[in-house]
Amino acid sequence: MTRYRRYITLIMAAALMGSCDLVTPDEIVNPNVDEKAFLRSDNPMETWVNGTEKELALHLSDFVEMMEILSDNYFNNFTRSSKVFDIPQLLYTDADVTNLQRHVGALREMADYGLTKVAEADPHATNAQRFKLLYIKAYSFILAGDFFRALPTENGGEAVEWNGQMQRAMEVLDEALPLAQDDNDRALIHTLYARAAHRIGFRDVAVTHARQALSLSGDLCRQVQFDSKNGVFNTAQEAIWTDWFQPLPRLDFLDPKYFQLSSSDQRPITIAKAEESYLILAEAAVATNDLANAKAQLTTLLRLVSNRPVQTDINDQLEGRYNGGLKAFPNDPVYRVQASPNDTLRSGLIIDRRPPCLINVAYISGTSVTQDMIDGLRDHDSALELVYLMRQEIFFAEGRRPADLGIRLPLCEVEAANQKDPTAYTEAWIPSFIPQNYGLDDFTVDEAAKTVTIKYNMNRVIVDNAHSASVAPFEDKR
Repeated sequence: MTRYRRYITLIMAAALMGSCDLVTPDEIVNPNVDEKAFLRSDNPMETWVNGTEKELALHLSDFVEMMEILSDNYFNNFTRSSKVFDIPQLLYTDADVTNLQRHVGALREMADYGLTKVAEADPHATNAQRFKLLYIKAYSFILAGDFFRALPTENGGEAVEWNGQMQRAMEVLDEALPLAQDDNDRALIHTLYARAAHRIGFRDVAVTHARQALSLSGDLCRQVQFDSKNGVFNTAQEAIWTDWFQPLPRLDFLDPKYFQLSSSDQRPITIAKAEESYLILAEAAVATNDLANAKAQLTTLLRLVSNRPVQTDINDQLEGRYNGGLKAFPNDPVYRVQASPNDTLRSGLIIDRRPPCLINVAYISGTSVTQDMIDGLRDHDSALELVYLMRQEIFFAEGRRPADLGIRLPLCEVEAANQKDPTAYTEAWIPSFIPQNYGLDDFTVDEAAKTVTIKYNMNRVIVDNAHSASVAPFEDKR
């Protein structure tokens, strides 16, 4: 575990610095920080779990930042953060690809270390603590399965393809379920299980777990927390709240999901919510041509989304939608937006941020879909497109979209060098239907007509390519 040793050492150091018997009378911290001292300290499991949860938050914020650029949700309109993920250009030598891969490995290794070394050394270790480490370990496999072509499942091991990562996630979730402390914990496990099963196309399994999750909690929302006082910052918030990232104009009404009401405010990131289960049930119904059931699931989902909290009176006036960036974005609600040149123009997707206007933002889930749109569904393709529109809007700014688009990162250079075949998986998987040269974020503005036209409606592109292996996992594959 030498590759992830620094994470272990950092958490040990934090534990030792907080232990009274390791401070000399003149309050100088004993510098002899080692594994044995940590494992002999008071309640090391509590410290380890807290540290692992902190790392989950920090790593997830990095994933959200990078995956939102990679998708058609946001364009990096500034000089900071990646300037190539928007293209998309995903090289196995890219430092961001390497860092994201290390995040996955670090979470897995930290969870394993806590479940073995720390738990064995701490007689006060609890099942609640083990539960947290197990779901974090499972989540590391889900991240690997969603976003990478292949990764090792153990330090120094051979790379396992993405579907194997999801299988491993489900195995760990099976271990976690008996240790769940309440119905919300159980709903979390079933929701994550349904997510993993959905991605690899196990429709019946995903449906079973989605139903179980909803029977336990109809409004589940599990989030990772940040703490500015202790240096745990949501890096995605900085990019989204400031003027770095600009949303595709038809998603303008959802931005910023992470806002600041005070200088120290750090917004949480959602890792599991009940909306996922309804979306899976609806997509499964569409795949079996049960349009009535799909409409019923989407109607219930819409009711849940409408009851999610909304932050009112946010001052986003400094946003400007340009501010010297690379491209000007519309900032006037008079503009109507169409998702492609062949789509209908829609109003209400762009909101007014100009002084003296204050804005309202749904910060758990939001959607532009209406009941009339659901009621008006008449066939398989329109229903599947609406499901993926709702997935895009509901998971907006949560780093989920590239997986729905079928984009996968390569195995990084360092890890590839340790493989039997060092060339395996070093090319990113970018489906042929993904637009290149910044096409995912492309749009035109007609100032005279006050209209905005998105170049590609990627939800329709998903439907048009639903029989490929890259997207729409419940659809029949040819």
